[in-house]
Amino acid sequence: MSKTIKMITFDLDDTLWNNRPTIMNAEFETRKWIEDKVGNVEWGDFESFLELREVLIKEDESIKWDISKLRKEIFKKKLSHIEPESLRNEIVDEAFTIFINKRHEINLYDGVEESLKDLSKKYILGVLTNGNADIYRFEIGEYFKFAISSFDAKDSKPNRAHFDMAINKFKDITFDNVLHIGDDQINDIFGAYNLGIDTLWFNDNNEDWAQDFTKPDEFSNWHDLKNIIKNKYE
Repeated sequence: MSKTIKMITFDLDDTLWNNRPTIMNAEFETRKWIEDKVGNVEWGDFESFLELREVLIKEDESIKWDISKLRKEIFKKKLSHIEPESLRNEIVDEAFTIFINKRHEINLYDGVEESLKDLSKKYILGVLTNGNADIYRFEIGEYFKFAISSFDAKDSKPNRAHFDMAINKFKDITFDNVLHIGDDQINDIFGAYNLGIDTLWFNDNNEDWAQDFTKPDEFSNWHDLKNIIKNKYE
């Protein structure tokens, strides 16, 4: 017998939109603005970014889940030669504003808006994200009753804080009444699976299933989502 689903939660990045081109453009435009302001900056490669992130986390553990603070602190480190400090902080704040605005220039996957509109008529819809995109900056925000980021949860998926906060927002909803939809096999699917939450895996890249627990139902086309949910739960 299928569960009675009352709430559907969604990841954002790479589930509702392709995040890679968005972040790449945000990085490019922000770095260009900074270098126009202060001259060339040694940004380093991805490996050096990870190393710097670990250093910053040792200095401030909240950076694990506050990725906006992480972004600002990286800017501060890269601009440590700028004096006085007040000028450096001013540049960092302006740069972050540019980055976060560009970070919200997204292109929804085809079928997302239509699916969310239909599902919102029957289910409570919510956002569970490790990122810092604000769903309410988009028109589709009107379909969501709540949004929980890592900053809100003070933790990151696959840990349970996001999921606990979601069900605690409403009476008479347990994990048995939740369906979580996301692209990440660990952060989304494993995190929900650990709590007994049903999942749907968004797999538009035709990835192989790499986990040692049963692969959930998957989809790659948002136009199919409504019928998948209807056939399984209604």
